[in-house]
Amino acid sequence: MNPHVNLLIIGAGPAGMAAALAAAPTGMRIAILDDNPQPGGQIWRDGPQSELPAQASEMRAQLEQYANIQVHSGTKVVALAGPKRLLLEDAEHGWTLGYDALILCTGARERLLPFPGWTLPGVTGAGGLQALIKGGLPVNGERIVIAGTGPLLLASAATAKKNGADVVRIAEQASWGAVSGFAMGLWRWPNKVAQAFTLANGTYRAASHVVAALGTDRLEAVRIKTGQRIEEIPCDRLACGFSLVPNVEVASALGCRIEKQAVAVDEWQASSVTDLYAAGECTGFGGSELALIEGRIAGLVASGQQDKARQWRAERQRWQRFADALNRAFALSPTVKQLATADTLVCRCEDVPYADLASHSNWTAAKLNTRCGMGACQGRICATAAQTLFGWEPPPLRPPFSPARVATLACLDEAGAPGS
Repeated sequence: MNPHVNLLIIGAGPAGMAAALAAAPTGMRIAILDDNPQPGGQIWRDGPQSELPAQASEMRAQLEQYANIQVHSGTKVVALAGPKRLLLEDAEHGWTLGYDALILCTGARERLLPFPGWTLPGVTGAGGLQALIKGGLPVNGERIVIAGTGPLLLASAATAKKNGADVVRIAEQASWGAVSGFAMGLWRWPNKVAQAFTLANGTYRAASHVVAALGTDRLEAVRIKTGQRIEEIPCDRLACGFSLVPNVEVASALGCRIEKQAVAVDEWQASSVTDLYAAGECTGFGGSELALIEGRIAGLVASGQQDKARQWRAERQRWQRFADALNRAFALSPTVKQLATADTLVCRCEDVPYADLASHSNWTAAKLNTRCGMGACQGRICATAAQTLFGWEPPPLRPPFSPARVATLACLDEAGAPGS
C-alpha cells in the first residue's frame, strides 16, 4: 500500500467522487476514503432495499477505470499523524498516509433535538430511518410519523412508503408561507420541480411539529401540534430530523476556519489552510447537485486545472442560490428549540437531563460537571443539540476521532508523530 499520494480525498459521496474524477486525468496518485462499504455517501447509500441512482452507478464505474485512484471503503480517519499525514483504520489494520493536497468531503449529519420521549425505542432520525430501511429494516405495514424540517422528510417518507409502510403524518415545522414560497421558486431549477412531484404526500402538514413521543417500553403514539391544535397519532415509528449539520471535526483539527458551523472556503473551494480544500455539505447544506459541482471544482483546482474549474463557477452560483432559498425556507423556528422539558435527556449516553445543563454557561462547564458528551458518541449528538438550544460552541474533537484498535494507535510511533 502506497504510504503517500498526491491527492487525498476524505469522503466518497457525490462531492468526493466528483473531485476524484476531475483530478484523475492528470495522472496524479489519488486516494479516496470513506467509512461506508461502497462509494456514494449517505445520499447514495447501498443496501438490500435500496435502488442506486444511475448517476451513482456510473460514477462508481468511472472510479474503477482509473488505475491511479485507490478507493478505501470502510475506512476512517483516526488522528493526525504529522504534517500532511493522517492515521487511518479499516476493518483489518491501521496505517498512516501522507498527501500533497487534501480535499475534505466529509458531508453532514442529522441535527437531532431533544423532546419528551425521544429516547423511546422506535424513535430515530429521519435520515436514520431511511438508512435503516435501505439496509434491510422491514417496515411493511408499520404506521410511521415523520417530523422535523426540510426535504429529507419527504425523501424518508417516500422510502418508507415504497417498502410498504403507512406514513400517517409528515409534520414540517416551517410555515405554509415559507414552504409555498420555496415551492413557487422551484421553476428556476426544473429538475427540482419534477422531484417535488414524485415526493408529494397527502399527509404533509406545515406549521406542525412534534411535542412528545408517547409509550412505556417503546413508542406507541406521537403528540403533534399543528397551528393551535394538538393531536395524538398512534404509530409504530417516529422519524425526526431538524435539518443537517456539517461534519467539520477533521477540518477543525487540521486548523481550517469554521464559519456558520461549516468549513469556510473561497471561490476555488480552498480552505484557510494551504493545499486543503473542502466541498459538499461540510461547507454548507445544499443538495447533491451543488456538492457535485463543488467537488468537481475542488478536484480541478487541487490538480492544477484552475482554468477548467473557472468554467463551473456560474453553475455553482446557480445551485448556491437554490441552497440559500432552501435554508431560508426551512430555518428552525424558536418553538422547536424549546421542546425539551426539565427532565428530558439531552445527553443519551450519560443520561444528562436538560435541567442539569441549563444551569451552566458553556459546554466545558457542563461537561466537567455532568459528564455530558463523554459517552459513546463523544458529544456528536448532544454537543450539536446544546449548540442549538443554548448557543454553546462545541469543543474541538480530540484524537482519536473515533474508537480505534491499540495496534492502529501504535502506528503513530512508527510514523514519528506524537500520540494523544
